[in-house]
Amino acid sequence: MSPTHPTPARAGATTPARTGEPTVRRPGLVVAVLAFGGIVVSLMQTLVIPLVPELPELLDASASDATWAVTATLLAAAVATPVMGRLGDMYGKRRMLLAGLLMLVAGSVTAGLGDTLAPMIAGRALQGLASGVVPLGISIMRDELPTERLAPATALMSASLGVGGALGLPAAALIADHFDWHALFWTSAALGAVAAVLVPLCVPESPVRAGGRFDVVGALGMAAGLICLLLGISKGADWGWGSATTLALFGTAAAVLLLWGRLELRLPEPLVDLRTTARRQVLVTNLASLAFGFSMFAMSLVLPQLLQLPEATGYGLGRSLLTAGLVMAPAGLVMMATAPLSALVCGARGPKAAVMTGAVIVAAGYGLGIVLMDAVWQLVLVSCVVGAGIGFAYGAMPALVMGAVAPSETAAANSLNTLMRSIGTSTASAVAGVILARMTTPFGTVALPSENGFKVVMAVGSGAAVLALLIAAFLPGQRRAARKPDAVTAETAVPDEPAVGAAVAVSLARAVAELVATVPGLDDGEPGAGAHPVRGQVRGAEGTPVAGAALTLISLGGRQLGRAVTADDGSYTLQAPGEGTYMLVTVADGHQPQATTVAAGAAAATYDVLLVGSSGLAGAVRSAESGAPVAGAVVIVTDVRGDVLASVRTDGMGEFAVADLVPGQVTVAVTSPKHRPLALPVEIGATGLTRVDLALRFGAQVRGTIRGAGAPLGDARVTLVDPAGNVVASTTTGGDGTYAFCDLDGGPYTVIATGYPARASGVSLGGGDVDDHDIELAHAGE
Repeated sequence: MSPTHPTPARAGATTPARTGEPTVRRPGLVVAVLAFGGIVVSLMQTLVIPLVPELPELLDASASDATWAVTATLLAAAVATPVMGRLGDMYGKRRMLLAGLLMLVAGSVTAGLGDTLAPMIAGRALQGLASGVVPLGISIMRDELPTERLAPATALMSASLGVGGALGLPAAALIADHFDWHALFWTSAALGAVAAVLVPLCVPESPVRAGGRFDVVGALGMAAGLICLLLGISKGADWGWGSATTLALFGTAAAVLLLWGRLELRLPEPLVDLRTTARRQVLVTNLASLAFGFSMFAMSLVLPQLLQLPEATGYGLGRSLLTAGLVMAPAGLVMMATAPLSALVCGARGPKAAVMTGAVIVAAGYGLGIVLMDAVWQLVLVSCVVGAGIGFAYGAMPALVMGAVAPSETAAANSLNTLMRSIGTSTASAVAGVILARMTTPFGTVALPSENGFKVVMAVGSGAAVLALLIAAFLPGQRRAARKPDAVTAETAVPDEPAVGAAVAVSLARAVAELVATVPGLDDGEPGAGAHPVRGQVRGAEGTPVAGAALTLISLGGRQLGRAVTADDGSYTLQAPGEGTYMLVTVADGHQPQATTVAAGAAAATYDVLLVGSSGLAGAVRSAESGAPVAGAVVIVTDVRGDVLASVRTDGMGEFAVADLVPGQVTVAVTSPKHRPLALPVEIGATGLTRVDLALRFGAQVRGTIRGAGAPLGDARVTLVDPAGNVVASTTTGGDGTYAFCDLDGGPYTVIATGYPARASGVSLGGGDVDDHDIELAHAGE
């Protein structure tokens, strides 16, 4: 057994994924750093909320111009998120994540140094360019983390969008109340700098690459369309929803995005693969994200206003901005707590169940908000219930997206999903603003939003959650799991529809051929002297000859002209009555029938026929330890000679399917990062779908550094021995003195290093990894 193993190529990617390479040394630290980066970026989005009423005075600008400090971030994030996702897939996810954090720092410094509107807008736009950090972090987790850690980690990273927003409001209010407003941006810069330092130190670069060229025209077209759309949504209330400017923006957005979509469909390497986006699982998830983004932001708009309105209104609570922020803070903690619960629900019942559970909880939370508005504790309860539902849904969405796209497209797909959430929040802001502006009550010389206005916004938020529930109902559910997660079974299921059709077609074709052969006058018998030969070979999909296949030569008018059966080498010969065009029908057991047009001429015509199988193979790949589905596992089907017949990847539920197989024995092999490879023989039935469920066991690893006289020792021989004295694997260290053995069963081992006098060291693998198992070699007396 060698310490490393070759990796099958990844469909659609130029760089293969790792299967036997060493795992991340400290996966918990990687998750913590990526989640911290996501929270820092989402904190940035709520950073200026405490300053919004004071911005016109602070920046010496009009109220409408000051709102560009918020709008600039929204527009920059909308453009940057999908672009950074695509660039991350092409050139490195960690590289682009680090670039996003550096832009966050640059934007914070720019805004912190300025006292006028221009540097504020420039700084906030730069901050918005960092919005791709969350989807890039999710994609890195998919590529680097063990399967057992992936679901809770991506759930936490996804929920960080809401966590940072909820925690950011009280933090920003506290800083604004006690320090100069510039301190908000210096704090953001400091947090961004810490994240930018931690990422290269703790987060490995993903080896997965999509390859190809960057779609510059597509990026510009998408940017133009999204900017027009979001500008119309965010500024429609200021300019008037029926104004020529607003309507022109919406019309331009529709036209540009339609043209952009047509262009993307024609390009071989588009910025956004719309065909992938149109898959039901991805499309429905993105539509549900729109509704959830709306629901999340509706809470952020209503509760702070209710808390700050004067008590004299009869429904306001007269609290400070800091108190309002503290009321929202528990919702962020609840989101963080429910993210792991969402991962558990995903593992047990599937991501669809988690999304639908989240929608029900959010709808119930807003329903509570309609009747519980009279005390601070009631609003804390409402925010926590809504936050719990958002945490459930946001935690499940990455699993749905990643289960439907190739690993080389993960960052782009997650970025598009994040963009859908942003569009939902922007729409919520516009809708809530219209409702609260129209449903007012007089208070002295001013008009304030009425109590019914707040209730209507909450009712709309609940309706958006119900809409998300209805949309999520169209998601594919979790398919039947293996009956025993630690067993490997193969069974013949009820034939699926295509296989039944193929079997019926073969039977009918044979019956018709036999019937035509027995009816006098329909079969010409022996060919005449003017006959023209048609010959060739019938082969299966794997290139093997098909013996015993029946071929019938038929005139275009439907008359049988000749019949033949292939020899052992798949060859056949038929005689056409003359020059012309004919139809050749080929049928064989275990293969789909095929009709071919042939042209007979003066010379012998040669036509080889390629038949595909009528049987299929499907199943599920799960973890032997936990029973959780293993997404993205590579399933390879080979024939008895070892030739590869098919190679597919499991979806988010661990399911796979292979069609058009020839009946007989095949070998099914499966490999996945951080698991032991598995192979087993499977007998493919004559027709229908054969199901095989496979359980992968976790593959532990031991790694470390060999040193001599305190320095890393290259060319040292390292051997791994099991308790019975058998050599499990051996390797030679490189110039850095490191070694690694992967795909190991748990138990005790002995690591023997030679180069100086040999030294043996014991190590015990309890189903997990052992890092930093270093060995110091030295001559006697040293």
